[in-house]
Amino acid sequence: MNLCIDQGNSRIKIALFLPDGKMHKSFIYRQFKLSDVQRLLSLYEIESSIISSVGNIDPAIINMLSRRCKQFILFDHLTPIPIKNAYDTPETLGQDRLAAAIGANRLFPNENTLIIDAGTAITYDYVDSGGVYQGGNIAPGIKMRLRVLHTMTKRLPQVEVDENQLIPMFGKNTADAITAGVIRGISHEARGYMRYLEERELAYKVILTGGHANFIARYLPQPYVVEKDLVLIGLNSILTYSEKAQK
Repeated sequence: MNLCIDQGNSRIKIALFLPDGKMHKSFIYRQFKLSDVQRLLSLYEIESSIISSVGNIDPAIINMLSRRCKQFILFDHLTPIPIKNAYDTPETLGQDRLAAAIGANRLFPNENTLIIDAGTAITYDYVDSGGVYQGGNIAPGIKMRLRVLHTMTKRLPQVEVDENQLIPMFGKNTADAITAGVIRGISHEARGYMRYLEERELAYKVILTGGHANFIARYLPQPYVVEKDLVLIGLNSILTYSEKAQK
């Protein structure tokens, strides 16, 4: 099996992929320790592994995976990938953003894809039908926007969003006005990128991922695809590409 590890800002997502590319199992950790790696290696026949991280990684985990796996990739801007990266500064591009772009190309080859990753930050990334990552934008996420409104003003309260409730278009009290301003603002932000592609007569797929993907999706026009494991799919695609290149 392939072991793919996506270490994000607030959690670590892990998946095991079968040789045919299908996901076998996935796990979410708040903390991922050496003992967790040892357990996975003892339970599953893992041949290849890859780590993508937005922060520091325990060197002991890297050492163990590199020793125990036939192939180990610590994903960075020098890693060979199955798409072309047109970003001006590839060394500064978030690995999760690039992996998501690769995942989108894996799911929808030969199609333009707009990737909306609704996590701690919200990123909008574009891969064209020729398999070229054309770049993207970074915006504050839901919790970040709510926190800034509270901390940067004198009277606005700290508001928590209930994702089970429908957000109004216009709030009739301060809490609802803040919530609607953030959530409806994000939805119009996303629609703006979609409208940009439509005005250029480009057919495209919209893929939502990240912890708030299902929530944000409710306020966007169909059609779209929600794929919470897009980064992991991209990481597995990198492993598969590397394995084929070595044969």
